[in-house]
Amino acid sequence: MILLEKNFQAFCIDKLFNQKNMLKQKRHRPLAEINVVPYIDVMLVLLIIFMVTAPLLFQGVNVDLPTASAKPIDPKLQEPIVLSIDAQGNYYLNIALNPTQTISATDLTTRVTSELKRSQGVPGRQILVKGDKNISYGKIIQAMVLLQHAGAPNVGLITQLDEDK
Repeated sequence: MILLEKNFQAFCIDKLFNQKNMLKQKRHRPLAEINVVPYIDVMLVLLIIFMVTAPLLFQGVNVDLPTASAKPIDPKLQEPIVLSIDAQGNYYLNIALNPTQTISATDLTTRVTSELKRSQGVPGRQILVKGDKNISYGKIIQAMVLLQHAGAPNVGLITQLDEDK
């Protein structure tokens, strides 16, 4: 019986000693892992936001353009001044404070004049008219005259590429 008690005491002491060593090891062991799951969640949310908003972004006003075969605009030049005219004859200017808001004829000439004076040092600044194909020719000419009164030396027309040619 005494032998059993000594073995039991030795077993208990050994067990206690091992538990203390394990506690010490757990306390001093550095945590080297970074939890990346929150970062992945944030990136997926941002991806979804960009995928939803990207199709909603468009520049200017929706105008049904006539078709013609012409040379495309050179993207190396400064952004052109684009006057859009919708089917109702309303003017929209891409350099205005709000490009999707209609602009009056007097505001149009004032804004284009100030923009041309501001960018006077830039050669080849293009001024373009983007007119709906269902609008009368007279309205397009009227817009071109307004741009010439504003100081535009040359005014071009924007069309869709004619795919038949």
